[in-house]
Amino acid sequence: MNVKSVKRVGVVLGAAALGVTVLGAPAQADPAAGVFRPVVAVGSDTTQYVMNGIGNAGGTIASYDAIGSSTIDTRAAAGVCDAVARPNGSSAGINALNADIADTAVNCIDAARSSRLPNNTSTTDLSWYRFALDAVTGSVRNDSALTFHAFTKAELQSIYKCETTVVDGVAVFPLLPQAGSGTRTYWAGEMGISATTPPSCVKDVDVDGVAVQEHDGGALKREGDIMPYSVAQYIAQGNGLADVPDRREAAQLVDVDGVAPVVSNTLNTAFPIKREVYNVIETARAGEADLIKAFIGSTSDSCNSSVITTYGFGTLSNCGTRAAQGES
Repeated sequence: MNVKSVKRVGVVLGAAALGVTVLGAPAQADPAAGVFRPVVAVGSDTTQYVMNGIGNAGGTIASYDAIGSSTIDTRAAAGVCDAVARPNGSSAGINALNADIADTAVNCIDAARSSRLPNNTSTTDLSWYRFALDAVTGSVRNDSALTFHAFTKAELQSIYKCETTVVDGVAVFPLLPQAGSGTRTYWAGEMGISATTPPSCVKDVDVDGVAVQEHDGGALKREGDIMPYSVAQYIAQGNGLADVPDRREAAQLVDVDGVAPVVSNTLNTAFPIKREVYNVIETARAGEADLIKAFIGSTSDSCNSSVITTYGFGTLSNCGTRAAQGES
């Protein structure tokens, strides 16, 4: 490996600046055993930590991580919702929500966290409510010569289309996150490739054959590896938050078209590749008080600007409004 120097985009904030507990206390992922809340949310890895924080602040939302035990227990009644398969990613969460809707016996899942808009708009069964702004960029190893390369969006697209295979003398290996990831879908769209059948050089396993989990720098094992990374996740993982494990490892975010994704440890809203993130609910239930408190309107729990920015995301002036409707 051509080792240059080690650098980071993010600067760790102090506890006083964040107003939250930092590392040293045990991390809180799923709600504590025996803790049940009115609204259950699952799905996106991208928004799991910020929604955990929003849930803890507002007391309405029980947000369950994308990775962890194979099943989750979402309701207090024994035997009712104590073996729900844990969805990993936006699409997996939306599929789980649809499956729960089809099972009319009980609502074990009320919402899906999603970092993408609907893929299927053939019905209006589900509604996407926006709550924060994210950006996505490529990440490379921080000891790679690629950290010094001035990437353009067109060049990244060429890499993901398998047209550019060497950059500054380094063979490049484009990676995508696991199937079911909203970031996979979003990044593939930005790169001009199919998320389901990407070009042959694009892999969703690392060099050792391990599935690439989104926003986990452990997948970057070769000098030429490159993978998408949520800018908000990268910031949050470096902020020393007790409930956000630092999964960056050697990952370094890259500038695109001369624009940095992070400025003063804050998401740069001028970055050219950015997206809204959402919570998805059944449209027929949009009038329910608990779902309104959780997701709908600027005063909903999900629009808590202090929590949103603490976890690296940007705020939206139209937070809590419906962005789209669809089937999946």
